Amino acid sequence: MTPIRLALSNDFQVVIAGLAAMLADHSDRVEIVAVTTEREITEAADVILYDTFGRLASGDEKLLDIVAKNDAKVVVYSWDNYPVDGALQHGAAGYIHKGLPPDELVDAVVAIHEGTYSESKPASVNLDEQQTMPAWPGQDAGLSPRESEILGFIAQGFTNEDIARRAYLSINTVKTYIRTAYRKMGVTTRAQAVGWALRNGFDIPS
Repeated sequence: MTPIRLALSNDFQVVIAGLAAMLADHSDRVEIVAVTTEREITEAADVILYDTFGRLASGDEKLLDIVAKNDAKVVVYSWDNYPVDGALQHGAAGYIHKGLPPDELVDAVVAIHEGTYSESKPASVNLDEQQTMPAWPGQDAGLSPRESEILGFIAQGFTNEDIARRAYLSINTVKTYIRTAYRKMGVTTRAQAVGWALRNGFDIPS
């Protein structure tokens, strides 16, 4: 079959570069035509895989913009705190759960492109233990994907209550991720955490 032309979108270059590397062995089925942080994809694409790393689910204006500005099907690639219904209401054509191994991720992209279904099956392993996830900011310091994302929200100026409400997490869950991330980073205050984030590849999404 002709490979699906796939564009990868996220605010963090390291995230989508890692995702591209993870999909590289499946070029017979998906051809990566763009790896971008921009909202409008200039390359011809059949599917835009929108990684939500660093984006809060509530009122995701970037997803709305990407859907509005591109003809390709937009597929949200996220974990459970970014609700499927919310993604579809924002105009996404489908939703793929993070944590799937690369071959199942590609299967899901193809199925959504062909209209077989709009949501992949959930991953069968704990995301924080998943070894097939692409790179993320703070990985070298031992931060898990979820810890890293929470730190990204803090760097954007969100309070714990903002994060809990807009990411559909409990306040205790947010505090747990912050506590474990701080310990790995060797910081004790929010100001120190923001400084650490900005020095370690956490660009602030627009």
